Amino acid sequence: MNNTRHDWTKEEILNIYNKPLMELLYEAATVHRKHHDPNTVQVSTLLSIKTGGCSEDCGYCPQAARYHTDIEKNDLMSVSHVKAQALRAKESGSSRVCMGAAWRNVKDGPEFDQVLEMVRTINKLDMEVCCTLGMLTENQAKRLAEAGLYAYNHNLDTSEDYYKDVISTRAFEDRLETIDNVRKSNVTVCSGGIIGMGEKLEDRAGMLVALSSLNPQPESVPINTLVAVEGTPMEDIEPVAIWDMVRMVATTRIVMPETQVRLSAGRTQMSREGQALCFFAGANSIFAGDKLLTTPNPDVNEDMEMFALLGLNSQKPFEKHDQPETVEASDSALQGLGEKPKWTRPGHTIERNEAAKAKSKIVQ
Repeated sequence: MNNTRHDWTKEEILNIYNKPLMELLYEAATVHRKHHDPNTVQVSTLLSIKTGGCSEDCGYCPQAARYHTDIEKNDLMSVSHVKAQALRAKESGSSRVCMGAAWRNVKDGPEFDQVLEMVRTINKLDMEVCCTLGMLTENQAKRLAEAGLYAYNHNLDTSEDYYKDVISTRAFEDRLETIDNVRKSNVTVCSGGIIGMGEKLEDRAGMLVALSSLNPQPESVPINTLVAVEGTPMEDIEPVAIWDMVRMVATTRIVMPETQVRLSAGRTQMSREGQALCFFAGANSIFAGDKLLTTPNPDVNEDMEMFALLGLNSQKPFEKHDQPETVEASDSALQGLGEKPKWTRPGHTIERNEAAKAKSKIVQ
């Protein structure tokens, strides 16, 4: 039975966020175990296929052309280069390649055709493919779906109320429209946001209201902490405390029980203990590799060492991640007074993803 709610209020979410930490962690972990294997984490590799020169003014982003940052700009990568990077990611344990281009919106033409070929190429490696290319039309979303795209990332970034303090070149409604266009295709949605940009707790709750009210809710929700980059308007903002991240992950898990909660930007500022708390609270997806587009990220070998230490396994491509067929977890088990919960992993993807995978085989 699907108990997912789409009518959370900001007040309800704030009450969850502000619970005593141990109570919040217990509730989030209980929800997590009900819907997910707590020892499996999906690993993605994020690849910047076109870096810098963006016309937007996102206050956190070093790729905006108007800011003076030290990022190394590059034109659109070749398909062969992307394939080589995808093979390297697959060998290191990633099940998904996410390709990001610093565009305000996708424009039909040779470059978009090249991205479509990248999607087809990575599909042939039996990997999930995600793109984040800016705003999309309905037709462009359908073309990406036909190429075999598995997911499209388009973050809301923050609450609708605080959005105008972060970005002026694109409206909050524009982001919702792109997500709606993706939903009209056979592509899953990845959408989340950033904490630590000077927002209030009410804005964090407001972002979760916007995400959770989407029907269906995003299959993946990245929770990022701001990585302050010199040359951007937010360069002097101090990093948020790990407890803010733990609370945000836990609250996201409770409000969106079936989505994959991605522990994203800012992990270099977190200890292994802090990351472990986030996994316990419901995070079950990370980006691997030493760079997230332009900002630093833990080395993949460090992540694999952490996985081994915590007893975590990497999720396989197209593997179903929610609603295990068998979950036996009594109250005593959850409190550590009985046997551990027994898990039966179905080993199959959800119906929509199975269809997408089959379709990608046909495209090949």
